[in-house]
Amino acid sequence: MDHVPSAAEMLGWIETVVSRGIRRPGYPADAWTERWLAERLTEFGLEVSLEPVEVPRWQPGIGVLRLDDGTELAGFPLPHTLPTDGLRARIVPLADAEPGDIAVDELAFTELPQSYVSTLATSSYDPEGVFDTLIQTLPFGPRMMEVVEPALAAGAAGFIGALTGLPWETRDYYVPYDAIERPIPALWLSASDARRLLDRLPCTGELVAQSVTDTVTTHNVVATLPGDSPHTVIVGSHHDGPWASAVEDASGIALVLAAARHWSRVPVSARPHNLTFLLTSGHMAHAAGTRAFIERHRPALADVVLQLHLEHAALRCEAVDGELVPTADPEVRWWFTSRIPRLEKLVAETLAKEGLRRSFVLPPDVFSPMPPTDGAFFHPEGVPLVHFLSAPMYLFDSADTLDKIDVAGLEPLARAAVRIVAGTAGWSPRQG
Repeated sequence: MDHVPSAAEMLGWIETVVSRGIRRPGYPADAWTERWLAERLTEFGLEVSLEPVEVPRWQPGIGVLRLDDGTELAGFPLPHTLPTDGLRARIVPLADAEPGDIAVDELAFTELPQSYVSTLATSSYDPEGVFDTLIQTLPFGPRMMEVVEPALAAGAAGFIGALTGLPWETRDYYVPYDAIERPIPALWLSASDARRLLDRLPCTGELVAQSVTDTVTTHNVVATLPGDSPHTVIVGSHHDGPWASAVEDASGIALVLAAARHWSRVPVSARPHNLTFLLTSGHMAHAAGTRAFIERHRPALADVVLQLHLEHAALRCEAVDGELVPTADPEVRWWFTSRIPRLEKLVAETLAKEGLRRSFVLPPDVFSPMPPTDGAFFHPEGVPLVHFLSAPMYLFDSADTLDKIDVAGLEPLARAAVRIVAGTAGWSPRQG
């Protein structure tokens, strides 16, 4: 493991990426990151290609709700909702909405008891014994990304998402990120502004939610190393994010780079398989890069022994007086692992060896038909997978800043990635 970079070096990579600014699909900072990644991987001695991926680029403008009593409330337009320079209508709670109204709905994030997740897990590594009492705040409400759909069903002409149930003060919530065009204008309002609005309902006002959407070409960064078998292991993450986004997913970038550099410094005979390092575009556009990679390389997937995805080295936060304060603890770690006994055993043993506390080994389909990861679309292709992901409550918010990085976890996570790949030596694709 001497070739795994230090936490300081990985944090330096994260800082470099974050410093470029907002990395939404097609934004200049994300295009810069593609080139920077290609340069780093080339320096490590890998063969690198940039594979084009078309994505919808969404750029918000002014978001504001102007009430007839003169109150103005600043908001954040919901991604890929209908832009408007001004929609005047009656503003009412969602339960009272009639066709043509602007519907207001309050959002609270889901609270997930880890005692329940324990009943779903294949195994866990919890030396502190916190899972019996720990409750995780997820970055979604109960409808996940379908936040606008009840308003659409009611025939509403517009939607206001009131973030009253979030533990901190924000309006910068980049959800939904499935790049589905929803045909009404919509705004997120912070908790304090939302309460000002709720106190005035029903009322009349004007919703302004400006945005521009076009189609641009981005790139998957694909880098390869030859190994000591005819088969392949793919190690991946994504390079875009909703904001400047340190955890989502500059941290994943750093973990993939760390794995790539390690394997570049060992002889071909010590690499258990051919290795592909994949940093995808368009995660914030319904995993466009992962889907494009699969389409382009589908015939080769039959030779993949393992697809390892690395996302979100995150600290757990607590809300104090409307602000997020990082703790010294990692956010709960999920390791979605194909139902292959020896693979599940390999992951469980690796977590213990690297001291990766607060970890669950989970089936890929435990929460939904696919894991909630950037690499999810490998699962229906039948590719064996291990997907590391944590889901802190700030994941889609501008509050995802450098102080939220689990710095102490960077080296153990990188070593775990190396151990898992090394542990597949002698394996063949789809062997149980």
